[in-house]
Amino acid sequence: MTENKLNILLAEDDLNLGILLVDFLESRNVKVTLFRDGESAFNGFKKGDFNFCILDVMLPKVDGFTIAKKVKTINAATPVVFLTARGMKEDKMKGYDIGADDYITKPFDEDELWCKIVAISKRTDLVCASTEKVFKIGMYEFDFENLSLNFQDSIKRLTTREAEILRMLCQSKNNLVRREQILTAIWGENDYFAGRSMDVFISKLRKYMSQDPNVQIENVIKVGYILNC
Repeated sequence: MTENKLNILLAEDDLNLGILLVDFLESRNVKVTLFRDGESAFNGFKKGDFNFCILDVMLPKVDGFTIAKKVKTINAATPVVFLTARGMKEDKMKGYDIGADDYITKPFDEDELWCKIVAISKRTDLVCASTEKVFKIGMYEFDFENLSLNFQDSIKRLTTREAEILRMLCQSKNNLVRREQILTAIWGENDYFAGRSMDVFISKLRKYMSQDPNVQIENVIKVGYILNC
């Protein structure tokens, strides 16, 4: 999805900020719809054709974290950026654990927000443009395009971020993939919070593939990971 194809769902209960963001984003030639509470935002997502979500965390009726979980259930590939006045580490980790693509603390610079939107959009385009979609991982079959990890008769649906990480590991199977390479390609930045979030996702992937003892994601401490299979 390139930026001129974006149809953004914006959930923000502060009307002044919401209107400013709508005007700013529309000036970048993208479509954006403002919702002022979580309930209407999620209902709007179900009825619309949105391909990008910007969610305030502290929303009336339904909070942003809950909306993001529901959005990812419907379409795990939809990028989600949180906007919030809460900058606590626990909140950021929760947001990234849900599968957020970024977490921006208020007050913020509009141009910075736009740069992040463009970077996430380009990263999504790059991932989707790859010709290699299905990977064999020991007894597992990983279908990147359909976000599925298949083992015998069972199917595990992955989040977009889980799939992106696993794909990078598969592309360098039995070889080292550096932490900063994963963080820059998928998170768009290499910082403490993104690093902690990546560690959570790696732990989840290990759990998903634990039924085949020959499949291991080896941690090369402070350097990166190797998918051995």
